[in-house]
Amino acid sequence: MIASSTLVPTAPRPFPTSGFEMIDSTEMIEEETLPTYSAEKYYPVHIGEVLDDRYQVLAKQGYGVTSTVWLSRDLDVYDRINSAKTDHLGRTFIRKLLDHFYIQGPHGRHICLVHQALGLSVDQFLCFLDGQVMGLKDLKPFLRQLLGVLGFLHTEAHIIHTAHEPGFSGIEEGEMEYPSPRKILDSQIIHTSQIPIPGNGLPLLSDFGEARFIGKKHDDDIMPNVYRAPEVALKMDWDCKVDVWNVAMVAWDIDDIFDDRVHLAEMIAILGAPPVKFLKQSRVHSVFWDDEGKWKDLAPIPDIKLEGLASDIKGDNKEGFLRFMRKALMWKSEDRPTARELMFDEWLMEGLDLSKKVNQT
Repeated sequence: MIASSTLVPTAPRPFPTSGFEMIDSTEMIEEETLPTYSAEKYYPVHIGEVLDDRYQVLAKQGYGVTSTVWLSRDLDVYDRINSAKTDHLGRTFIRKLLDHFYIQGPHGRHICLVHQALGLSVDQFLCFLDGQVMGLKDLKPFLRQLLGVLGFLHTEAHIIHTAHEPGFSGIEEGEMEYPSPRKILDSQIIHTSQIPIPGNGLPLLSDFGEARFIGKKHDDDIMPNVYRAPEVALKMDWDCKVDVWNVAMVAWDIDDIFDDRVHLAEMIAILGAPPVKFLKQSRVHSVFWDDEGKWKDLAPIPDIKLEGLASDIKGDNKEGFLRFMRKALMWKSEDRPTARELMFDEWLMEGLDLSKKVNQT
């Protein structure tokens, strides 16, 4: 849930109860299309509804695979973030949790998180760019801020994020004038999302539904399949270096991959064969490699190289970008730099005035 700073606490505003497109009840839309969707997990929100005697629902902003049961842990993560006593600059680029409360739905109790309002996600922003690709010039400040946030999370809040994905009065008026399409079921109304237009503002890291605390053992499945670090795909223990791998994945415009065999085959093509000693740490390595570390050809190794994949990238100093990528894309997590170390990569710092001391980065 997000809160719009443009609203003044007044009487609830009445929203249209007609004039919207009715979607056929048999058509799967929005969260219904998710493989893990279950109606009982979602509170049946109505546009115009007032929650906790304070927050009026204005418009739907999106949906995700993280259910309310995952979000209940999200509070612990935000408590950890808020309790960190530091003036680290990376803290500035985290989406703030303003409030939280509980509501009772027909299938159980749900928690609502009130966040500061945001604009577009990175994926939505790319839709407005030529070719839906961000040039290196625009990519650099985005990566610097992302690495700055991760530096804060790893060293100050001791949190692993695990999954990176980055004008509300206009949305409210749009909902009044052009009510969003929706479908009505027996006990559930599913609204379509309202996407904001691009505006000015700094990118913020959000969605801590899959975050983990540093200092505990982790070996569970995390990250979207296409972003999975080697240690995650191979069911090994993993740590905060999965976030560093993820930064490189976010920086690259890659196709969806839903099969670990294909994902690992592409890693071999780009990174070379993994060290045998590294493979022995995986309880499932024998599924993919023999005892000598030879790939079992469960999926063909594609004829691709990192340099070839960069042929369409727009911007100067592609060589510097590729060096940056290779630092983050390492089989062994201990060979990857920390988020702070990667933030000071030569290519990423290129063009900045470093004569002034930067504190708490």
